[in-house]
Amino acid sequence: MTEAILLVGGKGTRLRPMTVNTPKPMVPAAGVPFLTHQLARARAAGVEHIVLATSYLAEVFEPYFGDGSSLGLHLEYVTEVEPLGTGGAIRNVASRLTSGPDEPVLIFNGDILTGLDIRALVETHETSGADVSLHLTRVEDPRAFGLVPTDPTGRVTAFLEKPQTPEEIVTDQINAGAYVFRRSVIDTIPTGRPVSVERETFPGLLADGAHLQGMVDSTYWLDLGTPQAFVRGSADLVLGRAPSPAVPGRCGDRLVVAGASVAPDAKLTGGTVVGAGATVGAGARIDGSAVMAGAVVEPGAVVTDSLVGEGARIGARTVLHGAVIGDGAHVGADNELRDGVRVWCGARLPDASVRFSSDQ
Repeated sequence: MTEAILLVGGKGTRLRPMTVNTPKPMVPAAGVPFLTHQLARARAAGVEHIVLATSYLAEVFEPYFGDGSSLGLHLEYVTEVEPLGTGGAIRNVASRLTSGPDEPVLIFNGDILTGLDIRALVETHETSGADVSLHLTRVEDPRAFGLVPTDPTGRVTAFLEKPQTPEEIVTDQINAGAYVFRRSVIDTIPTGRPVSVERETFPGLLADGAHLQGMVDSTYWLDLGTPQAFVRGSADLVLGRAPSPAVPGRCGDRLVVAGASVAPDAKLTGGTVVGAGATVGAGARIDGSAVMAGAVVEPGAVVTDSLVGEGARIGARTVLHGAVIGDGAHVGADNELRDGVRVWCGARLPDASVRFSSDQ
């Protein structure tokens, strides 16, 4: 069966401070590192050998996943000394692949949560005889993405980077970050320098007359690049909206990881996760949020669509809405933090020091 490359080298700058101490694929979503969901979905589709292309905080992956046998996988790790971009990373791990020149190799981005039918993508690749096949998804506002128009047979006709004017938006199909490469195509990517598959490899192949096939699969798809998207993705995994065989427990309104302590009258809703060793006090209300391992949410706090980092503390009656609290930060009682605020790791906010409304 197919082998795969998983690109997990990104710095996750848009997710800071969540990624100060943890690489983005290792940030917990629905109780386990996000990467676990991707590995489990690949395994469920029949993939057995996966090479992880690592770079930022590379040293944390192998101690956690080891050789992959606990997931029924054979995992290998390749670390880039200098960041090489998406194409460079793929080329850099090519020596670890065992596929023959015409065999398919799956490639995934480490920050996409998707319900993609992986087997169907491989099948599309094989039946169309393509050099590269791309998973495409449809989005309402494609301006932040690269557009990928196709002809009636699904063959890719162009790659249009982040269009802005209405005239440029010729399709709602975007590159969804999962590909199947013919093994020999990987060897044509230049070595020893940064290469972007999106901006260089794909347009170059198209210009050279290669066959690039698109498969539109508009099941669940979310780019977890921002804190708000990450919290949403974690909640959707818990709620069962995003499929994963790796969610530790039944899907539902809440996921309380073993070792967490939640007061009987606390309300956890909307796919909220409470991590191992975390504590939620009396009367606290947490909706659609992720409370990481060892964090404390004190009595009467209200946490909505927010992320509370490892070992952080949220004071009594404090309100968080769309907030990100870094690892080990302490937010005192009676604060109100809203709409995209990021409190850095280890920061200390005194009681009643930040408000968005009056204190009465």
